[in-house]
Amino acid sequence: MTTTSNRAGTAIAFVLFGVLCISLNDMLIKQLSDGYPLHQIIFFRSVIGLLVTLVFLHFEGGLPALRTDTPVLHILRGVLVVIANMSYFLALAVLPLADATALFFVAPLFITLLSIPLLGEKVGPLRLGAVFVGFVGVIIMQRPWASSDSLDVSRIVLLLPVLAALTYALNQLMTRKLGVKAPASTLAIYIQVTFLVVSVTFFLVAGDGRFAANTTNASLQFLLRPWVWPAPDDKLVFLGMGVNGALIGYSLSQAYRLADAATVAPFEYIGLPLAVFWGLWVFGDLPTWEVWTGIILILASGLFVFFRERVKSKRVTPRPVARRH
Repeated sequence: MTTTSNRAGTAIAFVLFGVLCISLNDMLIKQLSDGYPLHQIIFFRSVIGLLVTLVFLHFEGGLPALRTDTPVLHILRGVLVVIANMSYFLALAVLPLADATALFFVAPLFITLLSIPLLGEKVGPLRLGAVFVGFVGVIIMQRPWASSDSLDVSRIVLLLPVLAALTYALNQLMTRKLGVKAPASTLAIYIQVTFLVVSVTFFLVAGDGRFAANTTNASLQFLLRPWVWPAPDDKLVFLGMGVNGALIGYSLSQAYRLADAATVAPFEYIGLPLAVFWGLWVFGDLPTWEVWTGIILILASGLFVFFRERVKSKRVTPRPVARRH
């Protein structure tokens, strides 16, 4: 029991640190989205992140730790992370930081729901009810009563963070499965390599910006504009994003390796107040009442799910540690 508690505490520390890094990453990417294409940002972040993660790998078994019996699952997990990140960042380019983050925070709700069929976890009616309340918050943020002309962005852009949340949730649940045999650095390296492959492919196909001339959509411009050499003031930002990206990949992989999804996921909600803070301080944006309502409902439902899980865990005999890792 002590070992299990210690591992849960360590997992929570990792996820809190990882979410802090994510909030910094989002703020930096939004700052760069007006001048650089998304695939260039991802390329530089992944190159630097890969180098940093290789240092972590050295202390977790070295290159032999990269061997795996499940290469297809690692590739699938990497693809899910790429979809999650690119969908979210495309929305982030045109949405206020708090809006995009709040919509993305349907991810822990997806994790709770998907942990039933994928991990065999039991979720009672009270927690399911809380998840429903959280989804109501997401619907409010989608503003279904508003006409498309009255929205600042398209309906598709508003749904991009939700798509990111779904693929992110699937990724984290796969991490729990894969983490039984793979160290966190191995999981992170496979993700960084996938990002590199995707970004290089985008460069070869659209790196000259020829497709950007055919659209005025801000999100597509962010995706398709030509590569440019970073300005002197931005080079440190790219470097910081790369190091930050490595810390994100390692921290979240480690968190979901060490504890079950229901324990770790609620602590990701710290990202909500962080997004509001960065949005106000850096970009001068304040959430609308719809976003505030969504934040409150999602946060309340997430905390209820978390505390309900804590109460439930005290009533049952803990599973042996060997089966949890």
